[in-house]
Amino acid sequence: MHTLPIATTSQEIPLRIKSQRKQTVGSYSSRGRSGLYRRRYNIQDQVTESESGRSDVELNTSDEHVGESDSSDSNSSSSEDEDDDNDDDTKTKSFFSPVRESNRIERTFTNETRHQKLLLTEEDVEVDIEGYRYNTLRLIIYRVACVLTLGLVWIICRWVPKWKVAWVGYSVNLEDAEWLVFTNQYGDQQVISPVHKRLQCTIGSVFSLEQIKRELADTSLDQSKHASLLAMNKTLEWVTLVEYRYVRLAFHPILHKFLIVGFWKDHSWTVVKGLKSGLTSKKWEERLSVFGTNLIDIHEKSTLKLLTDEVLDPFYVFQIASIILWCMDDYYYYAFCIFIISAVSVITTLIETIHTTKKMREMSRFKCDVRVFRSGGWRTVNSIELVPGDLININDLHTVPCDAMLISGDCMVNESMLTGESVPVSKAPITDITLRKVNLSNDSIPAEVSKHFLFMGTKIIRVREDENCTTASAIVVRTGFNTAKGALIRSMLFPKPTSFTFYRDSYLFIGVLAIIAVFGFLLSSVNFIRLGIDYGTMMLRALDLITIVVPPALPATMSIGTNFAIQRLKKKGIFCISPPKVNIGGKIDCMCFDKTGTLTEDGLDIHGIRAVKTQDNGIKKFDEESTSVTDIEANEECNNSTASRIFRTMTTCHSLKIVEGELLGDPLDLKMFEFTQWELEESEGVSSLGLKPRNEFSTSQAKKIAKIGIMPTVVRPPGGRHDLHLSPDSLNKPPIEFGIIHSFEFVSALRRMSVIVRQLAGPSMEVFVKGAPEVMVDICRPETMPADFQERLYWYTHRGYRVIACASRELKDIKWHKLHKLKRQDVECNLTFLGFIIFENKLKLHTKDAITTLRDAKIRQIMCTGDNVLTAVSVSRECGLVDQGSEIYIPKFLKGSSTEADSELVWESVLHEGNRLSGDTLQPRTQTSSYYHHPYGRAQGYYVAVTGEAFRWMVDYAPTELLYRMLVKGAIYARMSPDEKAELVTMLQNIGYCVGFCGDGANDCGALKAGDIGISLSEAEASVAAPFTSNTMDINCVIDVIKEGRAALVTSFSCFKYMALYSIIQFTSVTLLYAFGSNLGDFQFLYIDLFLILPIAVFMGYTAVWPHLYYKRPTASLVSKKVLTSLIGHIIINSGFQFLIYWTVHQQDWYEAPVFDPDGENIMCYENTALFSLSSFQYILVAIVFSVGPPYRKPLWTNGRFILTLTALGALTTWTLIYPHPFLKDLLELETLPLSFRAYILFIAALNFATSYTCERYLFPNLAGWISQSILWTRLKLLRQTEYMPVGKVHRKIYKRVNQEMES
Repeated sequence: MHTLPIATTSQEIPLRIKSQRKQTVGSYSSRGRSGLYRRRYNIQDQVTESESGRSDVELNTSDEHVGESDSSDSNSSSSEDEDDDNDDDTKTKSFFSPVRESNRIERTFTNETRHQKLLLTEEDVEVDIEGYRYNTLRLIIYRVACVLTLGLVWIICRWVPKWKVAWVGYSVNLEDAEWLVFTNQYGDQQVISPVHKRLQCTIGSVFSLEQIKRELADTSLDQSKHASLLAMNKTLEWVTLVEYRYVRLAFHPILHKFLIVGFWKDHSWTVVKGLKSGLTSKKWEERLSVFGTNLIDIHEKSTLKLLTDEVLDPFYVFQIASIILWCMDDYYYYAFCIFIISAVSVITTLIETIHTTKKMREMSRFKCDVRVFRSGGWRTVNSIELVPGDLININDLHTVPCDAMLISGDCMVNESMLTGESVPVSKAPITDITLRKVNLSNDSIPAEVSKHFLFMGTKIIRVREDENCTTASAIVVRTGFNTAKGALIRSMLFPKPTSFTFYRDSYLFIGVLAIIAVFGFLLSSVNFIRLGIDYGTMMLRALDLITIVVPPALPATMSIGTNFAIQRLKKKGIFCISPPKVNIGGKIDCMCFDKTGTLTEDGLDIHGIRAVKTQDNGIKKFDEESTSVTDIEANEECNNSTASRIFRTMTTCHSLKIVEGELLGDPLDLKMFEFTQWELEESEGVSSLGLKPRNEFSTSQAKKIAKIGIMPTVVRPPGGRHDLHLSPDSLNKPPIEFGIIHSFEFVSALRRMSVIVRQLAGPSMEVFVKGAPEVMVDICRPETMPADFQERLYWYTHRGYRVIACASRELKDIKWHKLHKLKRQDVECNLTFLGFIIFENKLKLHTKDAITTLRDAKIRQIMCTGDNVLTAVSVSRECGLVDQGSEIYIPKFLKGSSTEADSELVWESVLHEGNRLSGDTLQPRTQTSSYYHHPYGRAQGYYVAVTGEAFRWMVDYAPTELLYRMLVKGAIYARMSPDEKAELVTMLQNIGYCVGFCGDGANDCGALKAGDIGISLSEAEASVAAPFTSNTMDINCVIDVIKEGRAALVTSFSCFKYMALYSIIQFTSVTLLYAFGSNLGDFQFLYIDLFLILPIAVFMGYTAVWPHLYYKRPTASLVSKKVLTSLIGHIIINSGFQFLIYWTVHQQDWYEAPVFDPDGENIMCYENTALFSLSSFQYILVAIVFSVGPPYRKPLWTNGRFILTLTALGALTTWTLIYPHPFLKDLLELETLPLSFRAYILFIAALNFATSYTCERYLFPNLAGWISQSILWTRLKLLRQTEYMPVGKVHRKIYKRVNQEMES
């Protein structure tokens, strides 16, 4: 693992060995653990934390690995250290052990630990950390063994790294460790060497006060002793640093454990004024040593390192050994072909890996010049030099280079990289009270803090300085991989590993074949000894038998179907960077979709406006919906309609700004203003239509007006420009121009904004307010409210429309110079209600058809969005994600919040007021509706729509069974953060679903990586995180990926079964010939392997995908009853026919027993010719039998290349059997058989084909079903004997069991 560059003033020092042997287990970090882990550990709390038995794992030799374990290896591993050369000055050398200076801090804890558990909450990864030192004698023995075995020991220890750890190291306390072993819950293991730096700093400069408090809460230490441990000013001379997956850890000398330094907050940050002094140069050097540089730098492996990692995979090592064996046996042609195929596969993978890494590195790496206040003055530095505590000037920044808190001025930023919504967010300076509440060790930044927080990578749209300040400034709080962007990049680099049944079973099946090979090896060896064959030839023949049973070409042939699928997807505009994910796509049974930009178009569009009309009887009601404003005059009042004032609200009540010639602001405000087709002009004369003031006078007049705070912004109809004059008498006709004199910004707590407007040359000013309809009821005069207010509001909101209410009133006798003294509550009161502005989120063109296709295929669909829950419900109904007639329940907290365990959550119907779900079972309580009629007819079934807060509470505090029920019934998840999206995907996987995720934004990266497959509709950050990227921006690509995945999975099964049966057929032939010392000839092997197997295996996977998505998924288990029944059946059939032809040859009158020559090849004999001829037909007929067609692939006859190949090979084999050319006969070393017997072989081959085809289509499926029924009947019989009977079928997958329980 690479460590970030450390300040050059620091010094390294090795560790001393202590003789202490007592082992203690580090406690779990008490930092906000996700509910997923809380639940997992509750289940596994009976397993001892010190359990030593771990599954075999492969040592991660990626760029995150540095450590002397590599340097201790044989010379063959020297190339692996190339990436680490630049970091030598920061490493601890393994072979030195001078005594380290004693720490000045008095050790309060006497128990030192050799083992620690650390939870990385952002990645949902728990890591075991163990300390080791080298045993010199065992290390020398290991190196000698590596050399003597020509690297074999090194390769084996690379595959099973825990063997190497146990061999060369011994356990020590963490602080004395020469190297550390990090093992996560997935079995990934890394060996990393710690770095020791001499700093002469305080504990508070490295560790956060809140972090230590949390750690102390986990100990049994007396509370009275906490005060001395929380003293942040104690001196710390040395600090031990280590990085795991780009997370920097520091060793706490009192707690004796590693803590994450990224959670650090200076305990002196209590007053904003104190932050404005910046850092001294000494403090900067100290913090640079601890926190590293401010750079998200993904370390690229060298091409040689990547090549070594790929080639040393067990499959390729076996291929290399096989190629060497074949060359020793003079079998050069096939060896060359396999070498070429393997080389192409390795090079292709290498190129893809390099391209993906480079693309991700370019995306994540960012640096720029920034002004920083350091040592009492402003200076320009590179952003990579920033450290926590630096004061930076943000006036000239376009992209935020770190996580920072705004302390002066204000700004507007675009956080779409984190949220997915391109909504400009206003940031205000932090206050002293909020500053003291900041806790960087929490899982997320709370809303009250985030409004002062600038996140790395977000775009700065606008910056404004304070009235009393010349610069807008911010204080750096997190840098590099510790930032929010860094956490996002880490989640992309280290996704949760997927466990696919097909790949797991393939290794198991190969293991079974290997056992058969070993058995054949032993049997053949005994037979060769009996025949007197020399040991060299015997070993070659016996080892050759292993390469026959476990074909080295198996990985290449299994990937052929996948490669064809990738090519077909590419033609459809879908690109894949992870080939193994193609097969996994064939097993998807749950698909999650983001909403905005994925199911719907980006942003909202105006659906229409609804003004209030006074009827003849004086009752106010809503007028008819209007979808256009072209016929509305803004300055003409109508006594019985509010349409003109709604129009004026739309043109003036917003916070739009012109930045670099572009109109920017809240997308809702932008859509609203564009709907009016009016023009906006700011005080400097810049217009939204690109116009300039007519003359210098109007320019200077505008600037003067802006300077005194009057009319900074003007709106007018297009082409309606008039020069700005303050006197109303200067014009004969008042212009249609409205000046926005003063505005009260939108406040989340109030849920509204307002502006004070004056029509130029108008007699008075007006107040226009827009906001949530619910809050308007409180600030509008009751007599102005329409009688059908609640009914219309309910109608729109429950169909997913976004409703904004408008109100206004006239301001009289208010002087301009008194405007800034007006209080908001005095302005926003006694208003006249004007009506509604209705927004809608339009579906993309192909969304509905794609969702219908998935529903018909019985693939569950889930919407996972950051948008409002009612909008999400409406879009779900509109696109068919939920049934139109189904009831939907949404959660509401009756008591407490998502962070309180004793909160009370209820699930209420969206459409039937008063209907609720049972809080214990999430099943409906029968209750009649007390309010509105069901707009979609009678309810059929039900779903739950889960909000982010409810999801958080259910995950953290709800009973496990209730959580499972929510996951099973939840169709809509709204107001979900990026982390919660990824967590939802993981939890769905945990209950048995194979989950796909489709999204379009960087905020979906975590979920795209967490899913079994991820499909990005973006070419930005999300495309790097997702295995699939589509340049057609609709979800039809999901259908294509699943169909191609199913076809590829079926093809992989067919190829695997074909290659396995090919091996057994050839194994049977060779074993029969070995019985009397014969064998297949070199050119016979070449004919079978190169001319028969290779083209058949290649073109077998070329069959195109079936155009319709079938409602059943193909099996993914190679050890399923259906697959095993077929495979074992065909082994029996084909081996039986070979035994038959072998026996038949011996019964013929013309048969002569071969004369055995111990020193010869013994190829030409009747048995050889008969077995070779029949087996050649078997390889062809098995390919036909195993070629699966509908409902996953097109019929066999549509694959023209495959049909042509089979025809040509069938004709060639028949010609070789019936009328062989003398040259071909000599080349293949064939005996001359009577014509009648050749015809008999042809008849046996035809009978073999008919038997195999009939059994594959009819007998084996029924036999597999009968076996399943027999096993089920036996189980039920045993259960009856134990007096326990399950209700219905017992399901392995949790979601199926929960579904069954909820439906019963």
